Amino acid sequence: MLCVVYKSPRRADTYLYVAHGKDLTDLPAVLLQSFGTPQQVMILNLQPDRKLAQVNAVELLEHLQEPGYYLQLPPPPENLLDKHRQQGQ
Repeated sequence: MLCVVYKSPRRADTYLYVAHGKDLTDLPAVLLQSFGTPQQVMILNLQPDRKLAQVNAVELLEHLQEPGYYLQLPPPPENLLDKHRQQGQ
């Protein structure tokens, strides 16, 4: 399956994955309003065994079927205070 990856102009490190050829107007309006105007960054040829940095390819393929998209958010910021406390124990 071909998958198109878009980045958000409003939110750093936020990406939207959709099946190639999918009409973006079919996505939830709230998602598109929050995401901003999608900026295409790449097209992937997805295979179940493909290694991806942030998501499992099988999980991504499932999301592209239902609900029809996958929203990748950045990981939460590292809490340095908690990390320091854990090292001190």
